[in-house]
Amino acid sequence: MLTREKLNAQSLALETAPLEDILIWSWETLGSRVAFGTAFGASGMVLLDVMQKVAPQIPVFTIDTGFLFPETLSLIDRVEARYGIEIERVYSRLSVEEQARDYGDELYKRDADRCCWLRKVEPLQRKLSQLNGWINSRRRDQGDTRSQISILEYYETDGRALLKLNPMAPWTRKQVWDYIVEHDVPYNPLMDQGFATVGCWPCTKAVDADADERAGRWAGSDKTECGIHTFLQPIDAAVNTVPVES
Repeated sequence: MLTREKLNAQSLALETAPLEDILIWSWETLGSRVAFGTAFGASGMVLLDVMQKVAPQIPVFTIDTGFLFPETLSLIDRVEARYGIEIERVYSRLSVEEQARDYGDELYKRDADRCCWLRKVEPLQRKLSQLNGWINSRRRDQGDTRSQISILEYYETDGRALLKLNPMAPWTRKQVWDYIVEHDVPYNPLMDQGFATVGCWPCTKAVDADADERAGRWAGSDKTECGIHTFLQPIDAAVNTVPVES
């Protein structure tokens, strides 16, 4: 079992480790109970490319909100064909039509937080109930809400511990795009049209080249996160542990 103290020490040890080593450690430590969740942003594509080279056993999933851009759906198909993998789609309990019936049309305009909860957070909660480890591609330079993330974080969900792995945390935007160009990694073509990040089409806009990466999300409001990275409760008690692969 991984105690809080061991996780703290391991997180510090991985801080300067190559991305490849972090992914290998993730698989060797958590095995079939770890998975990579991605929305196929630039960082996610780099992480996926490296993962396929060093730890292709790690499953990949995405939250399909029903509001994804056609370009995003096309990219998912391209990724599956290029790497020969099957990406699990995780859906809301409600179809877009059922949500409109129960909550009214264009909920994302009237209550973006509720829409995000229904279409992103709740589906993710169900997926995480099957896992001990969740790999994602957040970086510290993506904005204030992410500036302090560690390589390893531990949270409580449904009364149990969950290890959240942020192997891209130390990377910069320049490093990400240098890797994409050097290794000819596929990416969302919307990023060539001013989209620094790509989420649901009703809530994502193109931004200036020098804008914060999260600036295009929920433009005109103070909302910067959909909730999938903020709903978990941090674990403080040292007695909590994360199960590892036996």
